Amino acid sequence: QSTWGFILRAKIKLDDLPSISQKNIQQNFKQPTTMPPNTERETFNACHKLNLDELNARFESASPQEILEWCLENIAEGLVQSTSFGEGGIIIIDLLYRAIKKRQVPILFLDTLHHFRETVDLAERCRDTYNLDLRTYSPENASNKGEFASNYGHALWISDIEQYQYLTKVEPIKRAMNELGVVAWITGRRRDQASSRTHLRVFELDSAGRLKINPLAHWTKRESWRYIANNKLMYNALLDQGYGSIGDEQLTTPIVAGEHERAGRWRDSKKTECGIHVF
Repeated sequence: QSTWGFILRAKIKLDDLPSISQKNIQQNFKQPTTMPPNTERETFNACHKLNLDELNARFESASPQEILEWCLENIAEGLVQSTSFGEGGIIIIDLLYRAIKKRQVPILFLDTLHHFRETVDLAERCRDTYNLDLRTYSPENASNKGEFASNYGHALWISDIEQYQYLTKVEPIKRAMNELGVVAWITGRRRDQASSRTHLRVFELDSAGRLKINPLAHWTKRESWRYIANNKLMYNALLDQGYGSIGDEQLTTPIVAGEHERAGRWRDSKKTECGIHVF
């Protein structure tokens, strides 16, 4: 049964949704209370699952900050942000740790051991600047590129890209989700980043039934960079060197004028995702 496949025992007001605990979700829902006159009544009927359609309709035009505030108010345990410190991830970190600042949400970073030095430096700068609760996960049985090659094969990304992505991304994030008791996770994805993300929803479920939140889904690249500029946020230096989207060093190239921002990822291949958003 999925994490969110629970049944509500009574009508509840959406605004009154309490904290969600992975250990006992049902017990964390408040019993109905008397509502003040003229209060907007948004309810789910008994015996219905959490209605993602209603949530998405409600928050489709909401700001990223409003979406994150809802998450912080209603998910007390098991909420994390997953990021590789792209511009979207930095925006969400700034919102969580500076603008909202209600509590420290764990920041999950997958150190594939093959990141650009600039990416690792940025992660460390963000950790120190925001005092992040940074949780770093790497491939099993390896702490550097050499050990990875010795254990799994030289240039595995050439001989077996799917296995490489599984070892560096999919297995570590599954391990992190289990160890951290994740019931909901936040990403920095946007609809305009790739054709595979065109229909991205603000709230969705992953394959394990965890709630997946995309607060920037309806933002554009222009809106993202406006926020970065207005708030003087740090970002990956490679973005000033012709890179549009940054992944592992050996799998990322700069883009040229007119190319999509993710065109430099897995260039000349059919891959569009590394695996953590499709596992």
